[in-house]
Amino acid sequence: MKSFKSYIQEVELDEVAAWQRKEGKSESGGLNRKGIESYRRENPGSKLSMAVTTKPSKLKPGSKAAKRRKSFCARMGGMKKRLTSAKTANDPDSRINKALRKWNC
Repeated sequence: MKSFKSYIQEVELDEVAAWQRKEGKSESGGLNRKGIESYRRENPGSKLSMAVTTKPSKLKPGSKAAKRRKSFCARMGGMKKRLTSAKTANDPDSRINKALRKWNC
């Protein structure tokens, strides 16, 4: 007979992680803190961190955060240009446009 604790653990494993559900996603695009924590739990060793939402003018040039932001914007800008339809690229509510707005790209 299984203990109650092991049963609860099995139920939690069967449940979809927060980062894949609405409660783990931010309304403005990307993942919220709960989503990032659930992603790290599912993927040990992951270095996923929060978006750099600081305005570019407030970031120190060459800082770690400024470099992450610049890299993200370059990568996602390229994806938007090459991998999305014209409809998605022009839709302000598309996930890619929300992400670019959140990162101040």
